[in-house]
Amino acid sequence: MRLLAHGGFFASDAAAAGSFALTPLSRLLVSAPGAGWQGQAQGQGLSPFALAMLHPAIVSPSMSLASWFRAADARTAAARVPFEAAHGGRDLWAVARGDREFGAAFNDAMACDGRFVMDVLVHDHPGVFRGLGSLVDVGGGSGGAARAIAAAFPHVRCSVLELPHVVAAVPESERGGVEFVTGDMFENVPKADAVLLKWILHGWDDEKCVRLLRRCREAIPSREAGGRVIVMELVVGSSPADEKATETQLLWDVMMMGVVGSPERDESEWRKIFKDAGFSGYKITAVLGIRSVIEVYP
Repeated sequence: MRLLAHGGFFASDAAAAGSFALTPLSRLLVSAPGAGWQGQAQGQGLSPFALAMLHPAIVSPSMSLASWFRAADARTAAARVPFEAAHGGRDLWAVARGDREFGAAFNDAMACDGRFVMDVLVHDHPGVFRGLGSLVDVGGGSGGAARAIAAAFPHVRCSVLELPHVVAAVPESERGGVEFVTGDMFENVPKADAVLLKWILHGWDDEKCVRLLRRCREAIPSREAGGRVIVMELVVGSSPADEKATETQLLWDVMMMGVVGSPERDESEWRKIFKDAGFSGYKITAVLGIRSVIEVYP
């Protein structure tokens, strides 16, 4: 707790030895009635996002790094990343599909994170959606982000592209006027004025990212007509004056390499991917600590 307090996650109570209070950082880790910026620690549990990140399926690979290093030296097939080595060669998506409890925790985490981030985006950066008549959220899960956009901008027709088993799990009563389309994002993306990619690209290597972005480019109109791809991702070094943010980005980078084998990217790496996919330009806006919105133009 002293270490976490030193890092700013908690505040030590000078009047009561061994007592600690929440800070704006640690309030993001809790959920319960009244959680959020004004919530108090008492009576609150961990947020769905924190619970998923602390799930044994995610934590266990870091407990077996020694065996992974030895396997990597031996160039065995199961040693591509620590996560796969710890799960019998299965990647994150296969584990989420095969383990119902972890899959539910992971989906809840993404929905929780999406609600928080989208609330900031639609209220503080509405210009991202200016001039749009339609938007498709590629890999949008249960549709939380699309519903947030549709509620804030009723004139924007929102849809979600997802795999069949994901769409089947979303009850009609919870779709909130958002259209769900089944399909493979690497093969085809539905036509729309804009495509949203929220926490999608960082899970894939450069080749797959370029392939997906080319499908997105085919789906949107010209830059002059307002077409764009809205990428919500971490950009390493996006807040050079904030050393804590950069440190957190680099820690997240290490975790992603261990879980999916695809590191986070800095601006030059994103620029190359966008250029290889045939886009003409982009604009990066740091919206929330370590994260950014990248508007990519055809």
